[in-house]
Amino acid sequence: MRTLIIGVAGGSGSGKTTIARRIADGLAPARAAVVDMDAYYRHRPDLTFEQRQAMNWDHPDALDVELFVQQVDALARGEAIGKPVYDYTTHLRRDAAEQVAPADVVIVDGILLFTDERLRARCDLKVFVDTDADERLIRRLRRDVEERGRPLDTIIDQYLTTVKPMHLQFVEPTKRYADMIVPRGGENRVAIDLIIAMVHETLERSRQ
Repeated sequence: MRTLIIGVAGGSGSGKTTIARRIADGLAPARAAVVDMDAYYRHRPDLTFEQRQAMNWDHPDALDVELFVQQVDALARGEAIGKPVYDYTTHLRRDAAEQVAPADVVIVDGILLFTDERLRARCDLKVFVDTDADERLIRRLRRDVEERGRPLDTIIDQYLTTVKPMHLQFVEPTKRYADMIVPRGGENRVAIDLIIAMVHETLERSRQ
C-alpha cells in the first residue's frame, strides 16, 4: 500500500498544526505521522545570534526545502527519517534529530508548503487553512510569548516587518493550489471529519 501524503498550508497561527494532529488522531488504526516544515529552517551557526534574529524567517529561502523534499520522499517509500529539531530560542538546529517511523499516512504542514512545486506535486491532498488575520495574530502572540519566551515588542515588530508582508506575497497566493480550503482552522470539526473520512476511504480502496 502506497503511503499517502497530505499537505496542510496556511498563515502563521491559522491552526495548521492543530488540524494536522487531529487528522492524524482520527486515522487510527492506520499509522499516521505528522511532519512540520518549521523543523527545516536552515541551520546557520556561521552567523551570530543577532544576525540570526535579524533574518527574514518568513521567506522561502529561510527553509532547507531540499532536505525536506528528500525526507518526504523517504517517508513516501516507507522509510524512517531523522527529522531536524529546531530551537526557536537560538535559531539553530539541535544536535539530536527526532525519529519519525514509516506510516500509512504522512501529514506535512507548513506556512510555505505550497510555494514549492516539488512539494505540491508530492501531496495527494492539499489543504489550505484560511483563518482571519486578527485571529492568526492573537494566536501567534500567545504562542511566541508562552511557548518560545519571546518579548512582546519583538513579536509585533517581526509581524509587521516580515510575517504580514511575506504572508501576502507568498502564502495567501498559494490558496489557489489547494484541493480543499478550511475556514476557522482547528475549530472546523466538520471539515476535519470530512478529511478523515476521505482518507479512510482512500486507504480502504488501496487495500483492495
